[in-house]
Formats: sequence, structure tokens, C-alpha cells
Amino acid sequence: MARKPAPATVAPRLLHWIKTNVPSSIGLPRDTATDDESESAARVKRALGYHPFPKQREFHFCKAKYKLFGGAAGPGKSKALLMEAIVQATQYPNVNTLLLRRTFPELEGSLLLYFRRDVPRELYRSFNEAKHTVTWHNGSTTRFGYSQSENDIYQYQSGEYLFIGVDELTHFTLRQWQFLTSRNRCPVADAFPNMAGATNPGNIGHAWVKALFVDKQPAAGMDPREYDAKDYAFIAARVWDNPIYANDASYLKTLEKLPDSYRRAFLDGDWSVFAGQYFTNFDPSRNVIRAESIAAEAWWPRWISIDWGFEHPAAIYWHTNAPAVESPQRRLDGSHTHGHGCDLPAQNVEIPRAGVVGSANGDGDWRRKTRVITYRECVEQHLAPRTLAAEIVARSRDRDGKAEHIDAIYLSPDAFAHHTDDSSIAERLSDALAAAGFPRPVPADNDRVSGWMLMYEMLEADEWQIADSCPELIRTLPELVRDTVNVEDIAKREGDDAADAARYGLKTRSSGKMPKPPREQEIHARVTSDDPTIRAIQARKAELEVPAKNRPVFAPWSRWRRNA
Repeated sequence: MARKPAPATVAPRLLHWIKTNVPSSIGLPRDTATDDESESAARVKRALGYHPFPKQREFHFCKAKYKLFGGAAGPGKSKALLMEAIVQATQYPNVNTLLLRRTFPELEGSLLLYFRRDVPRELYRSFNEAKHTVTWHNGSTTRFGYSQSENDIYQYQSGEYLFIGVDELTHFTLRQWQFLTSRNRCPVADAFPNMAGATNPGNIGHAWVKALFVDKQPAAGMDPREYDAKDYAFIAARVWDNPIYANDASYLKTLEKLPDSYRRAFLDGDWSVFAGQYFTNFDPSRNVIRAESIAAEAWWPRWISIDWGFEHPAAIYWHTNAPAVESPQRRLDGSHTHGHGCDLPAQNVEIPRAGVVGSANGDGDWRRKTRVITYRECVEQHLAPRTLAAEIVARSRDRDGKAEHIDAIYLSPDAFAHHTDDSSIAERLSDALAAAGFPRPVPADNDRVSGWMLMYEMLEADEWQIADSCPELIRTLPELVRDTVNVEDIAKREGDDAADAARYGLKTRSSGKMPKPPREQEIHARVTSDDPTIRAIQARKAELEVPAKNRPVFAPWSRWRRNA
């Protein structure tokens, strides 16, 4: 005897609406099924052509104020978003709902297409083609909109919407999302204003969407007091959650053959790598080290780079030019990055005792290079220039509390502009730093394209490492995406202050002459044996080979400068 299929279930609001409205609005006969859910599901299927998949039902059932559906391609995200808007618009009379895409062509190719194709004419009173607004039989509306430019979002300023659904949410900026939350309100007493997004990983909004919904933490540039993790929910879904595509071998094969970043984003829903990502080579296991493993010496050159901001956070980074070993480097067992946004093990290289260190390559030749370590971070908001200077002075101390010698400070060029007759930001910051014995800031090199490329190449060559005491920089780098107009540049977005500050420090320094280490440090670095006799021999040999005049320390970017 054939087994009767299990009845499909639908969300409570959808169930209530179908039972209440569908028979009266389009005169459908009642199904013969006696099971309440089966009857409702049959009506949904006949009236709307919508038979929710398990993940879609989970989305409809979710009671969070802000919810995100998706991750990978193909689980029916846009359809679920449309149906959620229909249900909420028809649940209460005379309320408004809003559905958005970033551009009008995208809107026409998705939400509007599904509406025209799947929603029977009998279900709504009218549709205004000019305003792209549906009026339902109970007087409620659903508006289909878009916001191509950053400021287009303000066209919805006078509206109030019980439900706002944003398709491909990562195409929008945090500022646009925050503005929309102010429009998410409803005068109906028992209504629950809420918002939802549907998206794949990637694009300009990847970082803030991932932060709010996936990582459950405030996004960069967001006041932490504005964020409550309990308000946010992420319903992860992949192509296999859609029975239509789960058995479509051709479509699955197409996704499998995509380039790695696209495949991991669209097939696996991987939020750690995505299409358009710039620093695809950033690997915490190679590029992040433990701060306590840095055996910094006093003679190592140190410099500071600053991206000035007041409303936007000011980002400050401390860098040093350290010796590096070209032989396989030692790991510290059980080391990791202590939860600073990286769940991969860090290659916590313990820097040798001091000096310019190299490795004997068999024929006695010593090859030397240096690497940059970004070892300290300060990201603060609403600090006046003199207060910021005091913060820099207070933090510029080593583990023993001694003041560090800073030989240069590179400041974002915009801080040098005079907007009034008063002194510039740079002048006020400079006076306060100089009074504490620090060098006066100079304008940073703001060549964005070559600066990003320098950072990429240094990461690739293991010539730039970041201490795990710089969590904001570690979090920001892998989230940066290419600009859609100039693919060699990185798209500007909220929260990129850390990356800009680091770029100033590396790019500006690349054209500078690096200080030379003391001769005794070079000699000490060649004494590597634990055997006292061999150490004495190595020391004597080093004294004979290292000339009295210090040899230069080559910058890790010298080869790029020679090839420029």
C-alpha cells in the first residue's frame, strides 16, 4: 500500500491568511483533506504556487526583529521574501510593506518578475505600474523599490512600513540599512514591525551583514549600544535545501566549476571567502602572530600611521621593521589568535633574539631580509586631536613601560586641510605630539592602487605580519572588496579605517631609507648554537666577517621599487 505523503506545513501567519482570505477573494473550493495544515498548504499551492521548503518555513516561523535568509545560491530566498511581504501586508488592514533591490533592472528580474508570474490577479485590488505598488483587498500596500545611489534611500523617508524586505542585502551599505530601520514602524497596536534580508556572501555590504547576522557583533562604524544580538537571526540555506535544484545535476555542475571564491560563496555559502574579495591571500595561519611572541629590540625602527577621523573612528597603528628568518620558522604549540575574528591557527613565529637574522644555506652564504610587523592598534571615535595625541603618547611604551622611540608618524592627507581660519587637524595633533618629544606627522602616501597591491604582495611573500593585538585590522582585511568601476582599487565602505591606516604605514614607508642595526646585533644574530665552543667559534667568525661599518637593512619591498 502506497504511503500517503506527509502534509506540508506553512508559517502561522501564512496559514491564517490563506484560510481567511483565499476562499473569499478568489472563490476557490475547499480541499477535501481533513488535516488543517494539508488543506492550507493545498490552498497556498493553488492560489500562489508557493509550497514552502523546510528552510523557507524556518524563515517564516522566525520571530526575530531582523532576520537574514540565505548564504548560498538557489534555496528560494527571493520567493520567500516576497511571500513574507504578502502575508504581512494582508494580515493587518491599511498597513504598508516594502521590498527593495539595489537597482531597478535587478528589481524587475527578481521580485517584480515573481510577483507578476506567481500572484494571481484576484488576490489584490490593483497594481500601480508607475509606482510599482500593489494595493491589497484590505487596503494594505506592498511597494517594490530600489536604491541605486547611496542617497536614493531617502525617497522612503516619509513612509512607515510594517515589513521591509531587502533582496541581496550585501549590495546595500550599513548606512542604508540603518536608515531603513527608522522607517520600520506601524501604528497598529498588536503589529510587530520587522525587517528581513536575503543574500549571498560578497559585495560592498558583506562585512556589516556578516558582522550583524553571522558573527553576532556590532558592525564597524556602529555604536555598540545600538546592537542587540537577540534581535538578529540568520537562517543559513544552501542549494540542497531547494528540492528543485538539489536534483538538478546540470546546475550543480555549473556551481562546482565556478572559480574558487564564487564556488565557495554560491555553492557552500562560505562567508570567509567571496566573489570580489581583494585580499584572497590573507591567511591568519601565516600572517597573524601572537603579540607576546615578538621579541622586539630597542634598535628596531618604529613608526606610526594614522587615518584621522572624529565621527568616523580614528585608526592608529604601530609598526616595526624586524629581522626575519628565511628558513622554516618555529611554531608555538597550541597557539591561536585568541578569538580576534580568526578561527584558524596563527603561525606564531618567535622572533630571534635580536639583529639581522639569516640562515646558512649550505655554502655558508647568509641571505638576509626584513619584515614589517604591525604590533599595536588603537581605534577610537570622538577624540579631539590633542586627546588623540595624548592617547598615542600613552600607548607608545614597551613591555617594561619604557617609552618607545618613534622615528616617523604618517597621517592621512585630509587632516592637513584648512577648512576654517583655525589651525588644521594635523597642526593641532602635531603640536601636542611634538610637546611630548614625538616627531611631527607628515602627509601619508595616498596612492590607493599601488598601496593595496603592496600590501597584497607583502602578505603573499610573508613580509608583513600582524599581531593578534590588532583585531580590527585582522577582521577588516579579508572583508575588503574590489571597486566595481576600478577593479584595481578597493571599494570605499564604512569600517575601512583600519585598512587605510595600515596602508599609509606600509606604502609611505616603502620609499624611506631603513635604519641600520648596530654591528653587535649583527654579530649576536649569527651566534645560533647551544654548544659553548661552537658559539665561540661562530662569534669569532662573525667578528671577522661583519665590517665595522654597518651593512644596510634591505626593505622587504625593495624589489618592487627597483622594478617600478
